[in-house]
Amino acid sequence: QVQLVESGGGLVQSGESLRLSCAASGTIRYINDMRWYRQAPGKQRQLVAVITSGGTTDYGDSVKGRFTISRDSAKRTVYLQMNSLKPEDTAVYYCNADIRGIIKPLLTYWGQGTQVTVSS
Repeated sequence: QVQLVESGGGLVQSGESLRLSCAASGTIRYINDMRWYRQAPGKQRQLVAVITSGGTTDYGDSVKGRFTISRDSAKRTVYLQMNSLKPEDTAVYYCNADIRGIIKPLLTYWGQGTQVTVSS
């Protein structure tokens, strides 16, 4: 069984930083793209950042220059370093990854989400 487990969310003040982590576990053959999404109350889920297996990254316009996505392939973990946080960054952050299992085909998995709250 493949799982994604996020950690690192919390309550911070505007201008502060947080680092989110998401670890994949289970019977995994390989992991392709890994992504972070977020969903604020009453809004649609939006893509925050993506990193390919080769390390290429891309970001949503609202976080460019403030957030950095990275991954440690040996640990099967993706990170999201969030700097200069703003109240509008408040949301539940979800990890997402395309994973090929030992038996299962390439599928997209989601983590359970971690709350990030930024106070002004």
